[in-house]
Amino acid sequence: MGRFILQRLLQAIPVLLVVITATFFLVRAAPGGPFSAEKAVPPEVLKALEERYQLNQPVLNQYFSYLGDLAHGDLGPSFRFPGRSVNEMIFAGLPTTAELGLYALLISMLLGTTAGVVAALKPNTAQDYIPMSTAMIGICLPSFLLGPLLMLVFGIWLEWVPVSGWGNIPGDKILPALTLASGYTAYVARLSRGGMLEVMSQDYIRTARAKGLPEWVVVIKHGLRGGLIPVVAFAGPAFAGLLSGSFVVETIFQIPGLGRFYVQAAFNRDYTMIMGTTVFFAALIILFNLLSDILAVWLNPKLRQQYSSHSG
Repeated sequence: MGRFILQRLLQAIPVLLVVITATFFLVRAAPGGPFSAEKAVPPEVLKALEERYQLNQPVLNQYFSYLGDLAHGDLGPSFRFPGRSVNEMIFAGLPTTAELGLYALLISMLLGTTAGVVAALKPNTAQDYIPMSTAMIGICLPSFLLGPLLMLVFGIWLEWVPVSGWGNIPGDKILPALTLASGYTAYVARLSRGGMLEVMSQDYIRTARAKGLPEWVVVIKHGLRGGLIPVVAFAGPAFAGLLSGSFVVETIFQIPGLGRFYVQAAFNRDYTMIMGTTVFFAALIILFNLLSDILAVWLNPKLRQQYSSHSG
């Protein structure tokens, strides 16, 4: 298992470096700059700002300087928020984004797994078609369309929950979490359905039924552990995707999270904030992919034995 983890880590380093390099040069190639939107900035002030943030140096020098700071965990100062570092702003918005992502993950896992298992018990019947068709709505409706629809129906027409904000009221979190979870619910439903269909056709399932065990015991005790392995493998990348894909939902519902900082940085051309959030999200995706791979290997006896024998 140790060798497996080491291989995954060595594969992750060049991927992260490619993301950093591509983002750095694409940001620099975009028209304008972090101070171009300022009104009537005197040339000497603009020159002083560029010298302060080393924007007057050649791009390659800026790139290697950024890599050196990044190696020490320093994401640099924000160009548009003087006196605040990118590290400080990321960790200020991360708890809210993580909370939103966790709620969305729980909703997608609960609803998606339930729909997939129910559909797999009677494939190609109404019990299969109805939950799977309902789950597919999440893929068909993007978050920037589903969010306003939920706000209109449940927030304005029915007045059940607030339409925006992120406070101590539980109702604040319902619509954003549902909006963010919608697309992933459909993927979880399809994965759990496919996994359960494969497991429920195995010989040990037929043996359990032949022993006279109740169907719910067969499904829960014998079927779920193997049938939900694809869902477990998907959970890590899904959580990373929920965190990195929350910027649309945070903008719609006016949530002060990391995703909203990312959108503001793009509009403000805040180079260091764009770079910092991109690197942070990329590292999260790589980390959660690694964790999900480890968990999937641990849950699968064949893979666990295979990697154990290789390491031995």
